[in-house]
Amino acid sequence: MKIEERLKELGIELPEATTPVGSYVNAVRTGNLLYMAGKGPGLPGKPLPVGKVGRDFSLEQANRLARDTGLSILAALKAELGDLDRVKRIVKVLGMVNATSEYGSQPEVINGCSDLFVEVFGDKGRHARSAVGMGSLPRGIPVEIEVIVELEDDAPPPRAAIARPAAKATARPKAAPKAKAAPKAKAAKKKKI
Repeated sequence: MKIEERLKELGIELPEATTPVGSYVNAVRTGNLLYMAGKGPGLPGKPLPVGKVGRDFSLEQANRLARDTGLSILAALKAELGDLDRVKRIVKVLGMVNATSEYGSQPEVINGCSDLFVEVFGDKGRHARSAVGMGSLPRGIPVEIEVIVELEDDAPPPRAAIARPAAKATARPKAAPKAKAAPKAKAAKKKKI
């Protein structure tokens, strides 16, 4: 089953892909691996969720925010690849949770994203993972997640790489004709005195 059909079957509508707000790109490809930049739960047109898990957000709320973050990742992935069927598998997920110092349920929070990937990709969505607590995250968001994705062998470069204009080949200016060397001055003959 095509991933687009699977999304419809699950009733999932991907949000608009967000663009980076710093000096970085959404994804970098090396070989058949695509390294996705970290994403948070902010969705276009909605207020950015801010606060700490264990104080401002319950486990259930944080789990939902991790799922929303997974949706943002899928949207960025689709924008990069053009087609989610180009995903061979989700390789690794790093989930960071902005939590109180005593909080210990980071894995259960990040399950929101992990479960989404398995729902969407099936066995190809099963991945290695780290779920860690952080003292803070950018702009105070409660969750940030980054992903490494393996692409199908025959997949061309991501669309973002294709979209960049190629450097225009400029014709080299014709070299000016070489100046003729001045005729060598004849050595003056010494006169005998």
